[in-house]
Amino acid sequence: MTKQVDALAAAAERLDDSVPVADEFGNAVLTDNRRIMRLAGPLFVLLSLVLVPWTVFIAIALPSRQLSPNYDVAWAGFDAFLCVGLAATGFFALRRSRWLPVAAAAAAAMLFVDAWFDVVTSPSGRDLVAAIVSAVFVELPLSALCLFLARQGQLVNDKRLEMLAERRIGFANTGYRSASKAARSRSPWGATL
Repeated sequence: MTKQVDALAAAAERLDDSVPVADEFGNAVLTDNRRIMRLAGPLFVLLSLVLVPWTVFIAIALPSRQLSPNYDVAWAGFDAFLCVGLAATGFFALRRSRWLPVAAAAAAAMLFVDAWFDVVTSPSGRDLVAAIVSAVFVELPLSALCLFLARQGQLVNDKRLEMLAERRIGFANTGYRSASKAARSRSPWGATL
């Protein structure tokens, strides 16, 4: 069993070695090369590939209608988690915290999931129209705003890291700063710092 695990780990590390580390300022300062990080990429790629046939299987095998005895608890629980995600996004935005990108990205994903399941689980008629209107005018725009906040927060975090590096180790003399500015100017969000 350990030989098989070691063989899988070696294959994962070869895959990790074949993909270059992202050309980002943080990696120029410090790249996380711990074994868990080197194995995480190949593991999640494998999991995504395994999910493809599983998704096809459940789309075919599951019934189109299912009675759920805890439907209300499931939705109330999900909305409670969504409330925590939105509150965390607001809190970290108010504090200008480096944790804003994480909270905002999580909230964006939860809002998208909420919109999806509201629409696909609503019966036809007024409930479906209300779900679509809520998705189009509330959940999806708010999700997009959260993604924007996550991106902006990450840009600020990158800039903070660059400024700290310049102060601490004189990193500005290496020429990375001009490359970093060029990368930011290609931002699909058009953000400048």
